[in-house]
Amino acid sequence: MAEFSLPKNSKITGKSREHKAAADAARVKKFKVYRYDPDTGENPRYDKFEIDLDQCGPMVLDALIKMKSEQDPSLTFRRSCREGICGSCAMNIDGRNGLACTTAIEDIKGEVRITPLPHMDVIKDLVPDFTHFYAQYSSIKPWLQTVTPAPSGKERLQSPEDRAKLDGLYECILCACCSTSCPSYWWNSDKFLGPAILLQAYRWLADSRDEMTGERLDELEDPFRLYRCHTIMNCANVCPKGLNPAKAIAEVKKLELERTL
Repeated sequence: MAEFSLPKNSKITGKSREHKAAADAARVKKFKVYRYDPDTGENPRYDKFEIDLDQCGPMVLDALIKMKSEQDPSLTFRRSCREGICGSCAMNIDGRNGLACTTAIEDIKGEVRITPLPHMDVIKDLVPDFTHFYAQYSSIKPWLQTVTPAPSGKERLQSPEDRAKLDGLYECILCACCSTSCPSYWWNSDKFLGPAILLQAYRWLADSRDEMTGERLDELEDPFRLYRCHTIMNCANVCPKGLNPAKAIAEVKKLELERTL
């Protein structure tokens, strides 16, 4: 029987620190936040924060900003647009991957537990290391590839029908919520590209203007890069943009099959 264990330095054994809300706070929400600072040499810990909801915005990101601004300035996380567009604030909130800026506090019952995206190495606190994820993205050559000369003084045009084939694909914001929800990616991320990258790969396969379909399929046809997907649908369940990476992966598999028949 296989046995799995965490490295000693990744086990959560650090002493928790508590940050209380003001004594006169009427509506208090408790948060349990993962903390890790590699510079200290200490193991990770959970810190507890109390937030006065009457003095805080409605989203989990609002609470995190309040924690950092008023209770602990060392708390580290990514954020940018606050509109569910950039994907920077992706994290695991109450056991589910999502964007802190679009996750409402009132939708979470009881104490809110916040941790980094699962599986990825942690740089500090809620900031995961995307180096490998971005390298995988680069590997699929996510840009238009052509062999014919570009029309003189014009864009490469496509029909409205062909353009519509990109709907549900181009909206991906590369937040990695889907890939870090996928057990196959947890176990084989060194070889398996994962839902986010494969959805992006299909985005270019589906583009009528791209002329490297065969070469792209050659790169993907591999027992691990593509076929580790077992369609358990975790990716579609957590996507904050409502996309379906599993469907895109199935379309890639279909294209691989069609060219062998």
